[in-house]
Amino acid sequence: MRVVIQRVAKASVSIQQKVKSSINQGVLILLGIEDADQEEDIQYLVRKISQLRIFDDENGVMNRSLTDIGGQALVVSQFTLHANTQKGNRPSYIRASKPETAIPLYKQFVESLSATLQQEVPTGEFGADMKIELLNDGPVTIIIDSKNKGF
Repeated sequence: MRVVIQRVAKASVSIQQKVKSSINQGVLILLGIEDADQEEDIQYLVRKISQLRIFDDENGVMNRSLTDIGGQALVVSQFTLHANTQKGNRPSYIRASKPETAIPLYKQFVESLSATLQQEVPTGEFGADMKIELLNDGPVTIIIDSKNKGF
């Protein structure tokens, strides 16, 4: 699993010009799933995301986590995070999971993050053409791949 985490003052996802989900202070999480992903990847990322110290403390130092501030998370599926651009100019998405594999893992990720944060985690819609609006805070953008835990 690969995630792009953006610290936001607010974010929303719209489908067909209607806002499906929105959050205030917290993180926008773009989630890419591949066939090799499993429960262990979900738990690793949920733990890492909820405990990442990317929010300012009273001294303006990034020393507080999403859990510490009671911030929100918005999760959007994004198969393009597994794009292979090594050959030619058209990315290959062969590493990205097909919906029958990805959807259950996507739902499990959202449920696990919701349980950890002890709040509902709003989402986009898997496979939909979505428009995302966000107000980056910082900006702070972190990329984590569950297959590279040692880095």
